[in-house]
Amino acid sequence: MSNRLARVGELLKRELGRCIEREFDFTDALVTVHAVDVTPDLRSAHVFVGVVAEGRRQEEVLRRLASRRSHLQSQMMKRVVLKYTPQLHFHLDNSVERGVKVVGILDELAAEQAERDGAGDENTADWDDDESYSEA
Repeated sequence: MSNRLARVGELLKRELGRCIEREFDFTDALVTVHAVDVTPDLRSAHVFVGVVAEGRRQEEVLRRLASRRSHLQSQMMKRVVLKYTPQLHFHLDNSVERGVKVVGILDELAAEQAERDGAGDENTADWDDDESYSEA
């Protein structure tokens, strides 16, 4: 991806996030714009939205955003100066949920391994207390 496309994507991400926060009332869901991928001709933008909610609420949030797409595009036209205003396509980004599930599975596996090894509580794997891990 070119530097210009990356900058335009980041700008759209920031402005869409502000617009969604300001104009939508998602009382029982947390909605964030994770990424915006812009096509090379800048006529289309794929918006990856993270929704923290229970059940079918995620699809409902995505439908509401898609139904107000023309309004959001007009807001982007006012806030972001481009030759063409990209057509927005919303996609659910559940990468955070997948990450949480993976960490949960790893914790379960570590606990099972500790039980099989006959280790007590002092040897239970805890990812937060691992001394070999160092933040750079």
